[in-house]
Amino acid sequence: MKTSRAYWLCQVLGWGAYSAVGLFFTSRAVYLGTAQVLSWSAFFLYSVALTHLFRHLIRERQWALTITWRSGARLLLGAMMVAAIQTLLVLLIDFLLTRGHSNFRPSDALWLWVGVNGVSIFWTILYLAITSNRRARERDMTLELLRRETELRSLEAKINPHFLFNCLNSIRALVTEDPAKAQDMITRFAAILRYNLNRDLSRLVPLVDELEVARDYLALESIRFEDRLRVRFEIDPEAEKTLAPPMLLQTLVENALKHGISRLPEGGEVHIRALVRSGHLVLFVKNTGRLAAPRADAGVGLKVARERLRLLYNGKGVLKLTERTEDGVPKVAAIVIARAIT
Repeated sequence: MKTSRAYWLCQVLGWGAYSAVGLFFTSRAVYLGTAQVLSWSAFFLYSVALTHLFRHLIRERQWALTITWRSGARLLLGAMMVAAIQTLLVLLIDFLLTRGHSNFRPSDALWLWVGVNGVSIFWTILYLAITSNRRARERDMTLELLRRETELRSLEAKINPHFLFNCLNSIRALVTEDPAKAQDMITRFAAILRYNLNRDLSRLVPLVDELEVARDYLALESIRFEDRLRVRFEIDPEAEKTLAPPMLLQTLVENALKHGISRLPEGGEVHIRALVRSGHLVLFVKNTGRLAAPRADAGVGLKVARERLRLLYNGKGVLKLTERTEDGVPKVAAIVIARAIT
């Protein structure tokens, strides 16, 4: 918005000053009359319009993105064409206002084109100089976005095989023992894969969708763990509306089962809680068990989750593991804190 206001201010002041100077010298050379005032007022208006259209062409064709001999030639030719149109309009309006009795001689028309051409080229050079810093910033931002896109794709390539491997192992364990349960697991697994493959490419999805996938995943795993797995959800309605990275919650739940519940003969509880606090989404995934140093959080899943949070939230999304005791029972909590986006 500020850039747009500055641009229009420069347009009005620049062409307004040029038109005022032209009107002054015209009044000195000829006289100051209605025709001269109308002629230079029209010159001001169509000069602003023509250079604005030329600017739109420069931006649309990206001629100023990287200055080369070819783009430079196009810019020069475009400036000369703007000047030619301006000159023709000056002559046409003068002809109409004087009813065919124009004071312009052929040499006057030539010098008029030379003068206007110089101003048009100067306008182009000035525009390129003023916007050069912004173009450099935009180029840097584009490169940064491409870098982040590449990193995110690389991270996703790591997390998907990790997720597939764990789920397929669970299914394989029941294929011979209980085919009916194995079928049920395959159906739920297909639902999770469908979500993973069809997720929003913006890489942020409603948390309520993540919760649905987590419920499917836990239902799938409860077949394997039987009564050793107890699940509890505690979700604030406001948190359901916020956006989160896809498959983040499933990664945390998978980690809780793999490094917590599966290591306890008696099993334990997975407690999922989500709330919005001070403009931040706070997501807890707690499981019964202890935090075994130093490799409890060294798995691929959590490393990838941390990196995705860092990239998607510009370093302000964090994931940490803590151990606490609740009612005499040791528990490990994976806590995600990120800006709440709806």
